[in-house]
Amino acid sequence: MSELPEKQVKRLRSLLQEAETNLAAAKELLNSIMGEDGTVVTPSSSRGEVTGKVIEGVFDGQVMLGPDGKTYPVPANYASKSKLVEGDILKLTIADDGGFIYKQISPVPRKQIIGTLMQHDGAYYVEASGREYRILLASVTYFRINIGDQVTIIVPEDNPDATWAAVEAAL
Repeated sequence: MSELPEKQVKRLRSLLQEAETNLAAAKELLNSIMGEDGTVVTPSSSRGEVTGKVIEGVFDGQVMLGPDGKTYPVPANYASKSKLVEGDILKLTIADDGGFIYKQISPVPRKQIIGTLMQHDGAYYVEASGREYRILLASVTYFRINIGDQVTIIVPEDNPDATWAAVEAAL
């Protein structure tokens, strides 16, 4: 059996990485729209006055932790677009129609650092300042960044133990 030319092997590896990224993106999107009980969490697109139950909580990098100890799913695309970081205070309105509407009400102090995108254990990280910060797959796909790319990330200024970061920009 003859070996495939190196160019074809590189292309196959690239296609496999892209497929893995797309599969992970689909899983993350599904998780972001499904509640813990398996019901669909639908963010409302209306900008009008919404009535319903209001809960304030802390963003942990992926979900909002409520004062009742429950976790509330934050859509990854919202967290990524809004550049939420660990410690940000969010307000969740659970609308009368069941929709979830999040609003960032108190961002923590932030700082920006530059790092390199890495992937291991099925997750994406940015290595910066001698540490690894986990980032959302939604940020990887939104900014179209690839393993090895340089990115600017946002981390909490006053939390040296933060494990999550938000992507500010691809360099």
